Formats: sequence, C-alpha cells, structure tokens
Amino acid sequence: MNASTIQRLFAELLGTAVLLCAVIGSGIMGDRLAAGNAAVALLANTFATVFVLFVLIETLGPVSGAHFNPLVTLAFGKDSGLSFRTRLAYIPAQLLGAVLGAQLANLMFDLPMIEWSNKVRGGMGQWLGEIVATAGLIFVIGKSTSGRASALVAAYIGAAYWFTSSTSFANPAAAVGRMFSDTFAGIAPASLAGFVLAQCVGAAMGTALLRLLSARG
Repeated sequence: MNASTIQRLFAELLGTAVLLCAVIGSGIMGDRLAAGNAAVALLANTFATVFVLFVLIETLGPVSGAHFNPLVTLAFGKDSGLSFRTRLAYIPAQLLGAVLGAQLANLMFDLPMIEWSNKVRGGMGQWLGEIVATAGLIFVIGKSTSGRASALVAAYIGAAYWFTSSTSFANPAAAVGRMFSDTFAGIAPASLAGFVLAQCVGAAMGTALLRLLSARG
C-alpha cells in the first residue's frame, strides 16, 4: 500500500469520524437545550450536519473524494479512478471512523465511550424514507458538477432530514456509528439491518436513475 493510498484511507477515516461526531454531538446538545422540543433538537442536528458536510467535502474531497459512505464508494469509486483494492479498503476505514466519531461525541458530553443505543427505528415508512434519502443522495452526487458537490450534497441532506421519515441516514457507516450512542441520533442495533438494506436498495435506484437520465440517443 503506497503513501497516497494511506493518505486517502486516513482522510476517509477522519472525515467519517468528524461527520459522526457532529451528527451525534449536535443531537445531544440540541436535545439538552431544547427542553423536550424534538423539532428544535432536529433543527440543531440538521444545521450542524449541513455545515460539517460542506466543510468536510471542501477540505477532504481533493484528498480522498470525500465519500464517508460505503455506498458512495461502491457507486462512484471506480469512475473516480480508485483501484478495486482501494475501494475495498475505504469501507472499513469509513466504518471505523464512524465508530470513533460516535465514541468521541459520547466522551465530550460525559457519556460512556461505548454504549448501545436503545432507540428503535423501523417499519415500512422509515425504510421507504431511507430508500428515498439514499437514492436522492446518489443522484445528487452523480449530477453534481465540479466544485458544486459540497453545497449540493449538504443542501440535499439538510432537506432530507426533514422530508424523509427516517431523518435521512443514507449511509451504512453512519448507521453503524449511531448504534454506539444511546442519544437523540442513535439507532438500536436491532434496527440496523433494515436501515442498511433500505439504503442499498436506494443506492441501486439512485444509480439506475442516473443512468436513465444520462442516456443519449
């Protein structure tokens, strides 16, 4: 593994860790300050996620492509010039980063570093929400022109926090990381499989939509 690949993997680990730290940390802060008002807590969670996504894509995009999401790597890694081995290596780096980010958020708010979430999420409505959120994310990334991905992705995720029933995880690594925090943004381990399956279906649909709308002839 050469130095360039190691740098890319570290950027993916770091970016995913910071993303999850922001998602979970802002959820904790928002929940504590909102005094039981879930809408205010979600608004705080949304703003933090939008801002950190924009910053991370702008700063780490030139290094690794700023995927921070196994499905994004699978959908766009080959076209981005990443070798098969590098694409495979991105996924554990993202997963590890997500767990480390969750643990960091827990520690900052004086919670146990490792804890399992008890927040059950599931049912057809939320699974459909994840399909829509992930399909839209893949489509937006695929249609983003050079220099605009950071703003478009951040804006889409911010909107999807509110128009999808699942609050738009749209990322298996994010779902894994959120299992390790029993807080506002958490997800119970028993709910993980349904969310990840829905995300995979959404990614396939987003890829198909891209091909359909990119067809010529």
